[in-house]
Amino acid sequence: MLEVFEAQQKVAKIDGGEINYVDFGSGPAVVFLHGFPDGWRLWRHQMEALSNAGYRVIAMDQRGFGDSHKPTEVPAYEMQVLVSDVVGLMSHVGVEQADIVCHDWGANVGWALASSEPDKVRRFVPIASGHPKFARTIEGFEKSWYVFVFQFEGMAENLMSRDNFAVFRQLMRNHPETKRWIADLERPGALTAAMNWYRANYSPARGFALPMDVGSVSAPTMGIFGEDDVLLQELRMITSSQHTTGGWRYERVSGAGHWVQLDDPDYVNWLLLDFLGRADERRV
Repeated sequence: MLEVFEAQQKVAKIDGGEINYVDFGSGPAVVFLHGFPDGWRLWRHQMEALSNAGYRVIAMDQRGFGDSHKPTEVPAYEMQVLVSDVVGLMSHVGVEQADIVCHDWGANVGWALASSEPDKVRRFVPIASGHPKFARTIEGFEKSWYVFVFQFEGMAENLMSRDNFAVFRQLMRNHPETKRWIADLERPGALTAAMNWYRANYSPARGFALPMDVGSVSAPTMGIFGEDDVLLQELRMITSSQHTTGGWRYERVSGAGHWVQLDDPDYVNWLLLDFLGRADERRV
């Protein structure tokens, strides 16, 4: 199936830059947003399942990743810019409203999008990363030590890439996707671009708070978290219920880690179809 996806890649000109994306299927639209260090291929299992169920599925390489453009300036990765990319892509493909399914940094973008552009989001599914307004705990700091390291441009790149990305491999726990991630990050400017997401949005000067205020989400929301996630804190996802007004559902997936959509794709697909509604059945 992945080879079919490859043939359907397209490019959108958004705010002067090129955004690589895939768009196929017909029916209600679902927009997928990946995080660090992924690209649109992260969602290959979910895109297949949802398109077969009667959805139009759209996934992008967010700026700095995959085949999308990689600005060199840190401010080019601030949250409002990232949200504008998603809004721009939706406009480009003619979608006024969509279900948003998002992971890791993509979930941060999703929370910001759903709160600032509520009319564009029908249902919202953040995976791994809860609402950006969360109480920081010792456990959270211990898990997210890399956020601090990534602030140091040059040093961080050298640390992560030396000895064939040895530290990066350890951080990723040698996940089966690691080889693909390294191949993407070895592209010119890619590693710095990926880390610039952290530098632009989690600056120590702002107390690691986003440069954009993220409010409550009015769309029905389902948070998903892998019980073995070693990178992010579950409490952040659980307390996200305090920032949703349209209904909150929480699903904890046993035996799955940070990349729950890859670790247990069949169950995640079932959760999505159950929460979003099977599009083919809605149209009968």
